[in-house]
Amino acid sequence: MTAPAVAGIVLAAACASPTATPSARVAPAQSAAVAASAQTTSTPVAGSPARVQVASLVGSSRRVTAAELRFSWRPGCPVGPADLRALTVRYRTFSGSTATGLLIVHRDAVVAMTRVFTTLLAAGFPIRQIRPVDAYRGSDDASTAADNTSAFNCRAAVAAGPRTWSQHAYGRAIDVNPVENPYLEGGRVIPPNGRLYADRRTVRPGMATPRGTLVTAFARSGWGWGGRWSNPDYQHFSATGR
Repeated sequence: MTAPAVAGIVLAAACASPTATPSARVAPAQSAAVAASAQTTSTPVAGSPARVQVASLVGSSRRVTAAELRFSWRPGCPVGPADLRALTVRYRTFSGSTATGLLIVHRDAVVAMTRVFTTLLAAGFPIRQIRPVDAYRGSDDASTAADNTSAFNCRAAVAAGPRTWSQHAYGRAIDVNPVENPYLEGGRVIPPNGRLYADRRTVRPGMATPRGTLVTAFARSGWGWGGRWSNPDYQHFSATGR
């Protein structure tokens, strides 16, 4: 699978071996996908703090197996591993260096998310880290408390009312900088260590704002923002707007 060059990025989609069945699960300390997500570079990004010049960037997507999703996927989830892709992206850290992260997304989200993260890198928008939720044994609470940006996780929506699948369970939602962009659900702040960012009047690095770089980048790819909900979920972006 290949996608066209987008804003100086060449997306090279490499197809791996056929998707494994649940019976083929293995139990390494970390899957290959999770290990890859931890690789970073310490080379400072060229350009001013406000804007980064991106000469070229190669991102790639590949198939994933059930073994790599041992904590985030199980039989009965609304999509299977065959519908998901491991998307490698580069991003700017809060210290100004560049890092390589890994997102697990639906195969139909690869091109749009490549555009989004190319835009964010070019604009110098800081991201704390990008790792699959399997790095946190599938725990959404642990991932968000670590200020981790992640996408796929086969879990229910965190909302009142009847139990429904989260868009994360389809690989069509991403939570970005959860500490800087908490979910305000009733009187709760999720994650709790995002409480200092519940007051959105003072804009700080990594925050999503209505006309800011982060929200605009997702909007241009057709993804909606949870920050406009009655219970604002500032970290949440999805293909459906839910």
